[in-house]
This record gives sequence, C-alpha cells and structure tokens, in this order.
Amino acid sequence: MAEAVRKPLAAGADADDRMRRKLVPCFDDFYRTALELLPFAPDAHFEVLDLGAGTGLLSAMIAAVFPKARLTLFDLTPEMLMMARARLKPSGKRVRFVTADFAAAAPPKSYDAVVSALALHHLPDSGKRHLFADIFKYLTSGGVFINADQVGGETPAIDQRSRQMWIKRARELKVGEHYIPPASVSYSIPCTLWKQYLTVGCDKRGVRRWLV
Repeated sequence: MAEAVRKPLAAGADADDRMRRKLVPCFDDFYRTALELLPFAPDAHFEVLDLGAGTGLLSAMIAAVFPKARLTLFDLTPEMLMMARARLKPSGKRVRFVTADFAAAAPPKSYDAVVSALALHHLPDSGKRHLFADIFKYLTSGGVFINADQVGGETPAIDQRSRQMWIKRARELKVGEHYIPPASVSYSIPCTLWKQYLTVGCDKRGVRRWLV
C-alpha cells in the first residue's frame, strides 16, 4: 500500500479508537478482561478468529500480547478492514483478512479461540443463536469463545437507567450529539446476558465460552 494511502488509514483507525474510548464505559477494563480470558501462555502458538473485527483493535491487542498467535479477521466492511490492515501491518503474515458476513460465511478451518468485540449485538436473537451454534464447529477441542459485547438490561427500567448513565457519561466526555441516537432509534439488538448465557451453553468437547 502506498504511503499516501497508509497514513489516512492509520489516522482513521486512531480517530475510531479515540471515539470508542469515549463511547465504551470502562474501556480499558473492557478490553483487558477479554485479553485476560484467553487461556494461553504468552509464547503459545494458536489460531484466533475475530468476528466483526472492524478496524482490528482487539486483534491488535491480541497480536501484541501473544506474538506467536495467528489471527484471521472477518468483517463485512472493506473500509474497516483496510484500517485493520494498516494497524496490523507490523504483524506481517501471521494475520489474514476476510471481507465477508460473519453471520453467513463459514471459516475454512478450526480455531483455538473465537473472539468478538462490540459486533454481535447487531444480530437479531435468532441470528445470535445460529452463530453461537456455528461457533461450535469453528473451535478446536478445548477452544474458547470470548464475546465482549453490549447486552440488554434484564428489565425495561434497568435498560433505561443504563442508557441514561451512558448518555450522561458520553456528554461529560464531549461526545457529539450525532453519536447519541434517540431511544426510538437503535442500531443494535442486544439481548440480556442471561439469555445469551442460556444460548451459549457448553458442549461435551470442553469448549469454553465467556461473555464479557
């Protein structure tokens, strides 16, 4: 990629990171928890599939902590993966990128870890169920699925209170109002943590699942 193109892409990823830091409560703890749940030694060789990888933020963190891990990033948006390519360029050939709908495309191999951050809540509940079932097929025996994501409140009152607190915090951090959709408009379909827990379950191969 030419230098003239690489710089704007890197800048775009940086801008996305800065905004995400403002929009995601407890940003550092959120991503650190996802990393700490990966049950591998720092020098281990293992395969990771990142679903809805976006600009590659989570994958870049994994690549930094686990320098021998190999990563495959799935995302539907080519522009996002272009930024991910720029971000993960130092990781070289141990990273590959796939432009595809992660809810429909079947990865051609098995993985020791399937991860996702702030992506799967865009799927309807039926889509989550199908994807969680498919992830069984992607994981090696003893593999781990880590879904760091937004969830719905257990009651409408809890959900409303959570939204109010999020809006208050976002405004304190000077987030533009265009990033705060009205309650009647939603770009996500989060379900409750309990419902996701029941959906994810466990299987006889010892596959472990974590919902962050």
